[in-house]
Amino acid sequence: MSAPRGSATLRRRLGILFASAGVVLGVVVVLTGTVFARTLTLQEAVTQDYFEAVTETDRALVSLVDAETGLRGYALTGDPVTLEPYHRSLDGSADFERTARAVADLSGDATILEDYDAARDAARVWYQDHAEPLIAQIEDEGVASVRPEQVEEGRVYFDEVRASVGAYLEHLRTVRGAAGQELQRMTNLSAVLLTTVVLTSVVVGLLVWGALRRWVVEPVDALAADARAVAEGDLDHQVAVRGPGEIEELAHDVEQMRVALVAQLGELRASRAEIADAHDRLTEQAEELRRSNRDLEQFAYVASHDLQEPLRKVASFTQLLQKRYGGQLDERADQYIEFAVDGAKRMQRLIQDLLGFSRVGRIGGEVVDVDLGKALERSLDQLDERLTEAGAEVTHDPLPVVRGEEALLVQLFQNLVGNAVKFRHPERPPRVHIGVRRVEDSWELECRDNGIGIDPQYAERVFVIFQRLHAKDVYEGTGIGLALCKKIVEFHGGRIWIPETEGEGTTIRWTLPAVGD
Repeated sequence: MSAPRGSATLRRRLGILFASAGVVLGVVVVLTGTVFARTLTLQEAVTQDYFEAVTETDRALVSLVDAETGLRGYALTGDPVTLEPYHRSLDGSADFERTARAVADLSGDATILEDYDAARDAARVWYQDHAEPLIAQIEDEGVASVRPEQVEEGRVYFDEVRASVGAYLEHLRTVRGAAGQELQRMTNLSAVLLTTVVLTSVVVGLLVWGALRRWVVEPVDALAADARAVAEGDLDHQVAVRGPGEIEELAHDVEQMRVALVAQLGELRASRAEIADAHDRLTEQAEELRRSNRDLEQFAYVASHDLQEPLRKVASFTQLLQKRYGGQLDERADQYIEFAVDGAKRMQRLIQDLLGFSRVGRIGGEVVDVDLGKALERSLDQLDERLTEAGAEVTHDPLPVVRGEEALLVQLFQNLVGNAVKFRHPERPPRVHIGVRRVEDSWELECRDNGIGIDPQYAERVFVIFQRLHAKDVYEGTGIGLALCKKIVEFHGGRIWIPETEGEGTTIRWTLPAVGD
């Protein structure tokens, strides 16, 4: 079953929704920003540019009035002190043309420059045509030379200056008032737009939340309820597929998972039935194995008592026959008797070795902390006669303490060292070294000798019971020694192997778990 593809995807729906909301909010925000920028420009113009222009013009008019008053006082008295306001007006004259042009640019009213030019020209005419000539005349001829018609002429000149500057100042105030009114309108519009932004944001937020609830929250809640029903064990509860495209695909995947779980549960039930049947069969086989073990124990008992008794008799009487009649019969008869004695002895050794092999792990001894150094000493005591006879030298590293059956570990060392002595090289005395090293949670031990060595191709075969690499008339033995070593090591949770040995001799390695691991 393929996933549904009919509904518009959530990504597309949300993209359209957020794009529309973004366009609306963007338009409102851009408009609000434009109005705010215009408001700030007007506020700066009204409070700084227009205000400075009006203030400077007022100050210039007052300065001109003071200059004209000082000039008339000088014409009456001839006292130079009365000309100080006049000189201050000349020294403090500002660049009013820059201010006038700035105001004209801000307001877009070019007639302001015409009023400014008229005021400037009137002031220049008063200065050049009346004030300066009058001052020069008084300085040259004295105040008596001033005629009444000159005073009247000066009044006419200054009335023109006052009228021109007043007209310019009134024009400035008119422009400033218009800018103030526009500033008020922009301020009111800014408040309206700010409220619109807030309301638009709230409306857009509610629309987005409603869309998300309808497109995401409700379908996900429904899907979660279906999933909980399945998780609580109602595997037959079908998961409804609804919502935007992505949620439909998710619901489809959950439904597929439910179907797969139902199928796996059926397989699991079938497997459980098979396991129960296999467990029943295994229980029967285990009971059969226990019966077989009891039979083997009985056989071992018989082998250790009933079979060895007639064998001992055969061996005893054959040995008596050899002692009493040896040399009295012909040479062939003596050879036959020797074969019989040797066969009986080897049969006894084979039975004893088999019994020892079968007892490992079956007739359990006490598991204790075993000092491998002392276990090696006990094994060497039992091999003392053979070691002395062969001139063997046995050395060892400081050996650790392990958990195990002491008798079995003594037998392990005895078999390994005994094999090293038995398979010694005829041209050199045997040298045996027991080494040890820690490898993670185990002790790795090795028994290395300088004997005849073992071909690598037989490295696994020597651990198989009854396997021999040499004829019994060359090296005596039953072929059980290394097989018994392997069984003892594996009984203690380790493994034994023959690595590649550099140089002469043979190396046998085995592992034993460290105490406490």
